Amino acid sequence: MRTENSIKNAVFVILGQLLGILLSFISRTFFIRLLNAEYLGVHGLFTDVLSILSLAELGFGSAVIYGLYKPLAIKDEKKIKALMNFYALIYKLVGLAVLILGLILLPFLTFVIKDTPNIPHLNLIYLLFLFDSVFTYLFAYKRSLIIADQKNYIVTYYSRSFFALVNILQILVLYLTKNFILYLLVQIVFTVIENILLSKKADSMYPFLKTKNKEKLNEADKKELYKNVKAMALHRIGGVAVEGTDNILVSAFVGIIWVGLYSNYLLVLNAINSILNPLFDSVTASVGNLNAVESKEHSFTIYKNMLFINFWLVGFCAISLWILLTPFIVLWIGPNYVMNEMLVTLTVLNFYIKGMRKTTLLFKDAFGLFWNDRYKPVVELCVNLIVSITLATYFGFVGILLGTLISTLTTVFWIEPYVLYKNGFKTTVKDYFLRFSGYSGVLLAAALPARLASLAFSDASLVHFIVRLFICFIIPNLVFILFFYKTAEFNYLFGVLMNIIKKIKVKKVNV
Repeated sequence: MRTENSIKNAVFVILGQLLGILLSFISRTFFIRLLNAEYLGVHGLFTDVLSILSLAELGFGSAVIYGLYKPLAIKDEKKIKALMNFYALIYKLVGLAVLILGLILLPFLTFVIKDTPNIPHLNLIYLLFLFDSVFTYLFAYKRSLIIADQKNYIVTYYSRSFFALVNILQILVLYLTKNFILYLLVQIVFTVIENILLSKKADSMYPFLKTKNKEKLNEADKKELYKNVKAMALHRIGGVAVEGTDNILVSAFVGIIWVGLYSNYLLVLNAINSILNPLFDSVTASVGNLNAVESKEHSFTIYKNMLFINFWLVGFCAISLWILLTPFIVLWIGPNYVMNEMLVTLTVLNFYIKGMRKTTLLFKDAFGLFWNDRYKPVVELCVNLIVSITLATYFGFVGILLGTLISTLTTVFWIEPYVLYKNGFKTTVKDYFLRFSGYSGVLLAAALPARLASLAFSDASLVHFIVRLFICFIIPNLVFILFFYKTAEFNYLFGVLMNIIKKIKVKKVNV
């Protein structure tokens, strides 16, 4: 059942994300053609500012979802309702906190923009970003219940459908009016509608949520929840702040135009992550259920298999991005939007290091190990800010990206697997670092010949881009197969793929 739910979640995610990626690039193309680069920079900057304001959530979402795994597995409706009632109250307070913090920040926006853009109604634009964020918090708790119940495909269906509708309408609005404020108003209206409809769907799926009796958490449950929330608050602060500071630092030290250029590259990376992340998210609830009812030895075996799949997906994407990212930008929007090779390499390297953490984070959260490394994100944030600001003074944009890489390698890169292995699997973390070193060595062995082969096709033409695409598809995957075809993890991956193919064939026969 866990595997079926994971596959179903993953299939919906992939189809939805492919549509979303296509619409994202179409929308961004119209955005660039109809509005100037300053609007693009402001969009990226305000998005990051709001992501930092989301710190008010303090990790309640992850803590409550973890608390829902066991009651959902044993169908304890009383406990589920008690958690949801508590969660609903917290998120109303979170929405209010984000609104207040956002309004307090309003007078200080000019301090994070080195060169103030010539954009009218800048404060109103910021407020629209703020209101869109606040509305989301009012309904977040019911969305989380569906996800925790291994039915993420339902959330994906709603989110992707509305994403498509919003993008189409936003493109139409930009084409007809070239008005950025109307563009944002479309987003807000459909954010509200989507959350209301998804809330009603949750009510129909879990009718006991609508009963009048107000279930409350007992003191022991509250104590455990508060402990996890305290730990997750620190994780939230560090994680969001590190993720959200790059564009702010670029805006403050380099300029708002560079935020716009970087955001185009991030759109490509986010498109890749929009497929990779939900693939892992789609199995999160299943892993939570696995750890709740299975032995640690069995969980460890599944972890190693998933870490291998993690490497294959992220490693292949990293090599492809290194070779294709700049040619894609040239073909898509032109050479004026290209960043230099050093910036591209650092961007891809950060993508790879961050991507390789996905499986470890998934299992660490599923084990509920929020408390054990609670100070890790704060240390990461401090290192990131100190190193990034120092290096930005001397090296500009390159220094900011180097600061992110250094802060990752000196903190979360080794702390997260150490905590998982020691407290989750009860074994030595040496296994992880041997695996990571081996995987990274194979990645290098695949990346260099692929890069060298692609240099023969360096023209900024569609034909050469397609040839490079084939090179990226063939060489890295061939190298991976040559190195790993005899391993247990490869056999597991092969078995999963064969199982999926068989299920597809059976469905076709039944149809």
